[in-house]
Amino acid sequence: MQVTETQNEGLKRAYKMILTAQELDDKVTEKLKEAQPEVEMKGFRKGKVPLALLKKQFGQRVMGEAMQEAVDSAMSEHFEESGDRPAAEPSVRMTNEDWSEGEDIEIEMSYEALPDIPEVDLKSIELEKMVVKAGDEAVTEALQNLAENAQDFEERAEGEAAEDGDQVVIDFVGKVDGEPFEGGAAEDYPLTLGSGSFIPGFEEQLVGVKTGDEMAVTVTFPEDYQAEQLAGKEAVFDVTVKAVKKPVAAEIDDNLAEKYGAESLDALKEQIRERLEQEYNGAARAVVKRRLLDKLDEMVDFDLPPSMVEAEAKQIAHQLWHEEHPEVEGHDHPEIEPTEEHEKLARRRVRLGLLLAELGQKAEVEVTDAEMTQAVMEQARQYPGQEREFFEFVQNNPQMRQQLRAPIFEDKVIDYVLELAQVEEKEVSKEELQQAVESLEEE
Repeated sequence: MQVTETQNEGLKRAYKMILTAQELDDKVTEKLKEAQPEVEMKGFRKGKVPLALLKKQFGQRVMGEAMQEAVDSAMSEHFEESGDRPAAEPSVRMTNEDWSEGEDIEIEMSYEALPDIPEVDLKSIELEKMVVKAGDEAVTEALQNLAENAQDFEERAEGEAAEDGDQVVIDFVGKVDGEPFEGGAAEDYPLTLGSGSFIPGFEEQLVGVKTGDEMAVTVTFPEDYQAEQLAGKEAVFDVTVKAVKKPVAAEIDDNLAEKYGAESLDALKEQIRERLEQEYNGAARAVVKRRLLDKLDEMVDFDLPPSMVEAEAKQIAHQLWHEEHPEVEGHDHPEIEPTEEHEKLARRRVRLGLLLAELGQKAEVEVTDAEMTQAVMEQARQYPGQEREFFEFVQNNPQMRQQLRAPIFEDKVIDYVLELAQVEEKEVSKEELQQAVESLEEE
């Protein structure tokens, strides 16, 4: 096949490819000869059908396949000889649309080549990594929060009225049309006001009650209530208030530790300290990663495939628009035009993405099957009861697999670069780390 370059500007490439009529005919004949031994046709023994008859019978059907194979072969040879790596699937189209059998076929192939990535001296990079120790004050603060979440209740003084958030201990009997219904009665039931655990409107009517009060609470079951015989019906509950209790934080002791699955208070403190330092390390990594990417961005400059920048800018604009309009869940809205700021961010992301991909390839960084499985499992937890369907979806969706693989690959490349870079640890306060994290979100 004849291949002639028609464009070579920046990263844009275009070629005119001519598949002669003779080449195509030879390719068709070759494919028919390959199939001839297996062909059976009335009047002929298997494998003895004349080639001319096969061409007449199947030539048109084989021609499209032969043409595709010729083009694919020419493209493979071109990329092998030129060393070009297309940024996306090349555009291939037939230019002589009025073609008829017996004529040469003219094809145009165009693509954007990936740029040559310059070498980066990773050992010359100097970074500072923030380190925060979980001190006793931070552990105590976390313990106090746990105690508040594991609150107990103590009885209010005699005559004090129940407030939202209080616990009332009640006996109740519910009736519909004057008749008690199944599951509508209980004794000594502890109900936290404002918890939303009872029928809408029930808890609100108990705000202000006192120990010893007796009252009738009238509510209407929701139309979609799970018990169909009660859905949409009005019910009256005869309620007796036996106690009114206010919330108090749990004592910080071994009992609190047991509530959170620890053997003792000291063991709970150690668990808290470890968890806090994991959180600090995660935040510190985010900061040092951003600083590393900033340095890499300053160290390299190369041409970028325009289509990749354009696609990334549109994605950024679309994502930010949805963040500003959270009420819009679908995508049936006018196209969001990227701004100059979006395009600037897109160029940075594409440049760093190409650089990290190059570094990872040279370092032979790979995402293991175990790491992919872990990523899929973490995502599947967002769809309780549908985990199996999600696994099948990922398995059959290459694009989704790539979305899950990309951040894992990037983090492994970042780790590789940080190992080579000169990273100095600096102990700082929790507040300094928090300020550094907040500055990332503002950028």
